[in-house]
Amino acid sequence: MRTGKKRKPITDAIEIIHRRHYEGRPQRIAELAEAEADDTVARKIYRLRQRAGLTQGQLAKLVGTTTSVISRLEDADYQGHSLAMLRRVADALNKRVELRFVDANRKPKVA
Repeated sequence: MRTGKKRKPITDAIEIIHRRHYEGRPQRIAELAEAEADDTVARKIYRLRQRAGLTQGQLAKLVGTTTSVISRLEDADYQGHSLAMLRRVADALNKRVELRFVDANRKPKVA
């Protein structure tokens, strides 16, 4: 039996999901942050390719790889982004890769 104050009912779906599945579960929060990072990289590659007006096949030729590799890089579930491959993609799109490290205890941004 619980003692103390009762929580105020929540109607915000994101808050409900957070409380039910993530609150007090640091491993799940870490997994979510990793998934968000993979998704961010995939989306950035996709957007850069689209802005350049390139198909996956065209970008693949510029990078010196296959269309399936570009497809994987643009997949939010892909976890194999290497810095070397990201640099190759950036070079092909006349961009550069910038990397930053943030405090591990910092809460991830909610999109």
